[in-house]
Amino acid sequence: MKLAGLKPFLLPALCCVTLLIPNRAEGIERLPPVPPLSRVKRVYVEGMGGGKNSDQMRDMIIAAVQNSGLFVVTEAREGADATLRGSSDDKIYREVHNSGESIGLHANSGLGSSSSSARNGTTSSRQNGGIAITDNETSHVDEQRHEASASVRLVDEEGDVIWSTTQESGGGKFRGAMADVADKIVHQLSTDVHKARTEASRATPPR
Repeated sequence: MKLAGLKPFLLPALCCVTLLIPNRAEGIERLPPVPPLSRVKRVYVEGMGGGKNSDQMRDMIIAAVQNSGLFVVTEAREGADATLRGSSDDKIYREVHNSGESIGLHANSGLGSSSSSARNGTTSSRQNGGIAITDNETSHVDEQRHEASASVRLVDEEGDVIWSTTQESGGGKFRGAMADVADKIVHQLSTDVHKARTEASRATPPR
């Protein structure tokens, strides 16, 4: 700015205006950034890599997401805000345990004496005792175990990973291992989505 052509009495006023501009800028409240996860409304679930039951895991995750009401699940990749992809593993094996316990207690004692004489005859005494306790116990456990695990991530339209989790399960009392993993994934996703949406509502300026 050229100040040479200004009259001397205008310089103090110009300086005051210049000093006030930064103060007004400092008074502007900076809003936090909107979490990318809060903007996701439609999700495409990609085929899962991994074991032979990966397609079944994908179907369970789709059902769990649909039931949660978090997103609209679409079969059209181009119409989705984000893509859920990852891999899963499913193992069935047998677990065998053999164990044995034994308790033994043995105790023996004995006392004996004898004497003889021509006048009194013959006398003898004998005392014997014994204790024996034996207990053997063996167990054999042969059971089938089922374990499942999955690592998934949510990728936005630009290819950035905006969410991820890894879950595993050995099965529950009333559900299988794969169904339990799918529910754990969606439970974690639901928790993080609600948190992101709450942060987004705070970051949106009031109208």
